[in-house]
Amino acid sequence: MTRRRSWLLPGLALLWALYTFGPILGMLLSTAVAGWAGCELNEGGIYPCVVLGVDIGAGLNFLFVLTWFALVTLPTGLIAGGAALVFWLVRRSAR
Repeated sequence: MTRRRSWLLPGLALLWALYTFGPILGMLLSTAVAGWAGCELNEGGIYPCVVLGVDIGAGLNFLFVLTWFALVTLPTGLIAGGAALVFWLVRRSAR
C-alpha cells in the first residue's frame, strides 16, 4: 500500500464505526450531559436544560430521539462490516 493511500482503510473503518454506532453514541452523550446538568431527558418532549447560559434541551432531545435510527444502522452496519471482513479474509488468503 502506498503512503498516499495508507489513510484509506482507517478512514473507511472510522466511517463504518460512526455509521453503525453513531446513534448509540449520541444517546450516551445526551444522557451523560443531561445527567451532568441535572436536566430531565426523555422521548416525551423537550425540556429546558440550561448549560453555561444556553438552553441545549432541544439538541439533547434530538440526539436522544436519534437513537431510533439504530434500528436501521446497527443491522446494516454489522452486515456491511461482516461482508467487508469476509472479503478481506478471502483476498488475504488468495495471496
